[in-house]
Amino acid sequence: MTSDTSSHPPHVPFKVLTIAGSDSGGGAGIQADIKTFTSLKTFGTSVLTSVTSQNTLKVDGIHAIPADFVAQQLEAVLSDIGTNAIKTGMLCNAEIIAAVARTLRKHYPDTYPVPNMVVDPVMIASSGAALLDTSAIETLIREILPLCYILTPNVPEAEYILTKAQLENPGLVLSTTTQGGPARIDSLDKMRLAAQDLARLGPSIVLLKGGHLPFYKKTGLALPQDLLHAIEDLSVELEDELELVDLIWDAKAGVFTELRKEFLRTSSTHGTGCTLSAAIAANLAHGLGGMDAIIKGGDYVQSAIRDGLTVGRGKGSLNHFHQIVPRSIEKPTRYNPHPLTNYLLKACEVDWKKYTEHEFVQGLADGTLPRESFIHYMKQDYLFLQTYARAHGLGAFKARTMAESKAFADIVVHIAHESQLHINYCAKWGISYDDIVNTQESMANVAYTRYVLDIGMTGDLLDLGLAIAPCLIGYGHIGNRLYNDPNTVRGQANPYWEWIENYHDSGYQEAVERGVATLEHSCNTQQPSEHRLKQLEGIFRTATRLEISFWDMALQRL
Repeated sequence: MTSDTSSHPPHVPFKVLTIAGSDSGGGAGIQADIKTFTSLKTFGTSVLTSVTSQNTLKVDGIHAIPADFVAQQLEAVLSDIGTNAIKTGMLCNAEIIAAVARTLRKHYPDTYPVPNMVVDPVMIASSGAALLDTSAIETLIREILPLCYILTPNVPEAEYILTKAQLENPGLVLSTTTQGGPARIDSLDKMRLAAQDLARLGPSIVLLKGGHLPFYKKTGLALPQDLLHAIEDLSVELEDELELVDLIWDAKAGVFTELRKEFLRTSSTHGTGCTLSAAIAANLAHGLGGMDAIIKGGDYVQSAIRDGLTVGRGKGSLNHFHQIVPRSIEKPTRYNPHPLTNYLLKACEVDWKKYTEHEFVQGLADGTLPRESFIHYMKQDYLFLQTYARAHGLGAFKARTMAESKAFADIVVHIAHESQLHINYCAKWGISYDDIVNTQESMANVAYTRYVLDIGMTGDLLDLGLAIAPCLIGYGHIGNRLYNDPNTVRGQANPYWEWIENYHDSGYQEAVERGVATLEHSCNTQQPSEHRLKQLEGIFRTATRLEISFWDMALQRL
């Protein structure tokens, strides 16, 4: 149902009405709706159905507004201000639902569904508290769903509605239910059947949200429900990435549309359903069709979750204003503490794999690397360390605080210590100090080290940090991978085992953690623009490719 905005007066804002409850914690309900309306450049009005006492941990009180006063609010808004779209959220009880339906039928006597009406059938709080009783759900099905243009249930809400619809309308074909039992939606096929059944209750379009039913990308199987809450704990590892499938059923067109998106491991999801329905309504008010309004609304919510806010001790909130001050990289969270590093590793994953799984590296793992190649590498690596120290000295020079200068100076001291260990290690291979310092620097080494210094001279501290990051992070990844790989030849049977142990050692791994933390802090403090992020990505990719050339040089003894 597309509203015609061609005749909309340019001086009058697009208006959206929310009929919902209040969230004292500010993350959901009318608070989330008004923030979303404002962010999407619409004027928000509200009809309050209830006042809740809640925070990020729990809902500990719900006070329903008298039904006649809810109707009075709705009458006041529609009779004067009017609206271009409506969304309903928590309607609280059967009396309020009936009062809302009566008032809407009064103002839209011959238009069903009500133009641009989005229904979010809020029944259960994210904390688990029940927000609608049985009679209210049955009244919602009977009174509100026939007026609805777009219905936006999540999977548990769809199960509740279909189970109660089966009791209320025994002749209805509910393909998702077992005889006499509750509806169960645990696969994409059942989501399709459920969406069709829901549309038979009145809505023109059903958006069945998949946030409670993530799927494994590789197999397409649903994540077992007992793992759904456990995956919020970072200690729970998954063998496959997850994705969400939001399913749209356009009953009039008879068309299914699947919207697939990344499953974000974050607790900042409080108010997701409220925000999505509000965003869809705002998009409808602007004149978008139902499908486009849903797609754009979903994109808005995904970004709001990705850039979520931690405001209490429980679930975090969405960031409703992410598009006003857009972030190219999300903020570090306990679920994703290294967003910049993870972004760079993913963006450069082809080159990163060539670097960290190079033939030279595999030769270290199984002990088959030619001795001459390793000796050549060790000599060149010492020369590289000299420039590596100079680069950190340059960082100390460019630092703006004493703490930053000291941090770089400490690294220079650490590199000097590492260089002495390097000399001692070389002696075990019959390489004298004179052999090392009289070695001619290879062209691969020249290219790499001068690139790092050039970036350090012409760029800022973040540029310099990303030019040296592939060396720091990559050796840490390689050390851990080879040490933990059961196929790696261990102990005296492998002449390179000590080298592997050195980069797996806690001292080196802690240095990697400090380096990554510094990069993340710098990025979060001065959020890069999209253009700037691409520049940083280019520096990291070039340095990674120079690492590949360094291995090539060592393997071929160039």
